Amino acid sequence: MSGKQKVCYFYDSEVGNFYYGQGHPMKPHRIRMAHNLLLNYGLYKKMEIYRPMHAKYDEICRFHSEEYASFLKVITPDNMADHAKQLQRFNVGEDCPVFDGMYQFFQISAGGSIGGAVKLNRKQADIAINWAGGLHHAKKCEASGFCYVNDIVLSILELLKHHPRVLYIDI
Repeated sequence: MSGKQKVCYFYDSEVGNFYYGQGHPMKPHRIRMAHNLLLNYGLYKKMEIYRPMHAKYDEICRFHSEEYASFLKVITPDNMADHAKQLQRFNVGEDCPVFDGMYQFFQISAGGSIGGAVKLNRKQADIAINWAGGLHHAKKCEASGFCYVNDIVLSILELLKHHPRVLYIDI
């Protein structure tokens, strides 16, 4: 590859405000901390910074079942008692708790990853970064390992629109 590589970086300042709950190891405020390091070290000068579009319901349903995506859209800490069977069915509970604004958090996470894939597909970037992404444990019909929406699968599906194969390595 000749010349300078184009780097796109997706960040939404709201992402650090989400809270999985006391004692939970997933801490979205760490994404804000990483962003602040990027600013303080001047790394932002070497990339294009974008605020991710929120992934839409139909984009989430490109991988996840409509029933599961609909559940994620409506579940809140205030209505959990009304959805006890679905909580169990979709594996939402201890590792994957219900928290305020969780659907918006997934939309930001998935939106940044999909947006990065679009930039790569359009050759507007050589490298795409989304620190709010990488939530690859979510399954088609259930949450798993702190992950509810699998932004990695969604971004790979986007990449497959222009590329015959995609290699994903989790490091």
